Amino acid sequence: MTTIAAQSRPLAGMFWMLTAGMSFVIMTALVKSMGTTMHPIQAAFLRYLFGLVFLIPALSAIVNTRLTKRLVTMFGIRGAIHALGVMLWFFAMTQIPLAEVTAMNYLTPVYVTLGAALFLGEKLAFRRIAAILVALIGTAIILRPGFREISPGHLAMLGTSLTLGGSYILAKVIVADVRPSVVVAHLSIWVTLFLIPFAAAVWTPPSWSDLGVLFLIACFATGGHYFMTLALQAAPVAVTQPVTFLQLIWATLLGALVFHEGVDIWVVAGGTLILAAVSFITWREAVLKRREITPPGITPTVRVVSPRDGAPKNVID
Repeated sequence: MTTIAAQSRPLAGMFWMLTAGMSFVIMTALVKSMGTTMHPIQAAFLRYLFGLVFLIPALSAIVNTRLTKRLVTMFGIRGAIHALGVMLWFFAMTQIPLAEVTAMNYLTPVYVTLGAALFLGEKLAFRRIAAILVALIGTAIILRPGFREISPGHLAMLGTSLTLGGSYILAKVIVADVRPSVVVAHLSIWVTLFLIPFAAAVWTPPSWSDLGVLFLIACFATGGHYFMTLALQAAPVAVTQPVTFLQLIWATLLGALVFHEGVDIWVVAGGTLILAAVSFITWREAVLKRREITPPGITPTVRVVSPRDGAPKNVID
């Protein structure tokens, strides 16, 4: 019998998650490299506009998907929320160091956990509450309110994590009725549409070099999500999630070597705490899900053998 454990390929999953992390860090560095040459909202719009090119393979699935009024409404709400998060993220990139953006981005799964409990009726066990508290302590270590100034960039990243968390919760609801590829495609379409009026308000003619960088950003963003999908297919999330810690290491090194940003040990420590909490939540969800889908026939049973039979107690069959 083929079991879930036999199907898992942990090394492949870790490799693909490693590749995804590198893609996301490069994407973030490219956004930061643009500096103030283009307004963040215009940059966000062009990034998503270029990203529509990668929807061509999913075009038939998009056209053939029957959309109800409820689905259209949910796609629209998610697009608006995600568009706000994208604008905040691009703004934060121009205000705070790479390492701080990366570390605070780890908060998104924490918001998803809270939102799932509040709006989807999922249970919030004591372990999850403890993990969320650890993540909040990590955030406090990064921000250090009272010990340093909290900039608009930090507030923007807090808003980014919150809005993207809301977007993912909506995706969790939508994906029950629609194929994942269609959900991703509609997100790109709706975000692009919502960004149009904001980009028009700050529009300036872009240079060819800026357009080239933005196309590369779209490529690395799409590639990162694709590699992440391969990682999740190859191994459980509990195996691949800890690998995302390397994003913080790479972002810190890139910030120091390329953008001459100082290495803040408090940011690394806080980011580590947040990621540890997220990894624990992910591991617990994986354990619970495995219990739900494990057939009773392959569950180990305990046979109690009398010591007089010459065998130890609690032998696992």
